[in-house]
Amino acid sequence: MKAKTISNTSIGFIGAGNMGLPMLKNLIKSGFNVMVYDKNPKITKKIEKDRVKTVNNLRAIANNNFIISILPDTSDVESVFNSKTGINQYLKPGTIVIEMSTISSSSSIEIGKELQKAQIEFLDAPVSGGVKGAIDANLSIMVGGKKDTFKKSLYILNSMGKNIVYAGKLGMGQIFKMCNQIMVGTHIQSMCEAFALCKSKGGDLKLLKDTLMGGAANSWLLENLGDLVIDKNDKAGFRIDLQLKDLKLASEAAFESGIPLPGLALVQSLYLEAKAHNEGKNGNQSLFKTYDRITNQK
Repeated sequence: MKAKTISNTSIGFIGAGNMGLPMLKNLIKSGFNVMVYDKNPKITKKIEKDRVKTVNNLRAIANNNFIISILPDTSDVESVFNSKTGINQYLKPGTIVIEMSTISSSSSIEIGKELQKAQIEFLDAPVSGGVKGAIDANLSIMVGGKKDTFKKSLYILNSMGKNIVYAGKLGMGQIFKMCNQIMVGTHIQSMCEAFALCKSKGGDLKLLKDTLMGGAANSWLLENLGDLVIDKNDKAGFRIDLQLKDLKLASEAAFESGIPLPGLALVQSLYLEAKAHNEGKNGNQSLFKTYDRITNQK
């Protein structure tokens, strides 16, 4: 069998949204042959202007060595990888599917097992790092599945990320991502809470941020989102709606394991408060608005 190289590897990419588009562009920059499908024709027309090869149905994308998908929700992924109406019926044995959406671990396992029956290899490989990480090709990628499949896919993942971790068995990539999202949510919550206390005492928030960055409280989120919180900038990098979706997945996984996660429950309720104020499309750092309301500060 001919060894796979960048030049002879064809990739079918499903989902050209805020994350998917820069990821697929980095694959193209690396020299891979990439064919793209997105169910939204407006997105397809937009990326065609960048001379990206597109198709208008799943069947047309199935005849590639690798299939990569990154979609908003579990239901979207289940629709694509459906044995009766989705792409499964067109995939050839030996194809490797890399599913990079953040979805339920149990759904990843079910999809993977179904594909494996048809001799199609499957990895669940959700990402962290946001749109900036996708653009800069330095995403953190957490991968579950067979280790041999991971090794065969690593040269592709390297074109989209820098911190690529083999998390373990099928579905474990999703579990790692849920743990990541719990920490993202609680970090943002604690940052907004600390800033609220400082502001109530008339403190300098920029000085506080710089001080915290020099000690044990420093974090990627403080460095990258701290100024947005201070400047009351609610622009969407990673939307509250998506943060809530991920926290819900983590909550469901905890329920399946029968373990209480009170910190997760608190953060989830605070983000739900933001959503109740029609802030779901704002960036997840805009939890500061919830703290402005509950502390009665502007």
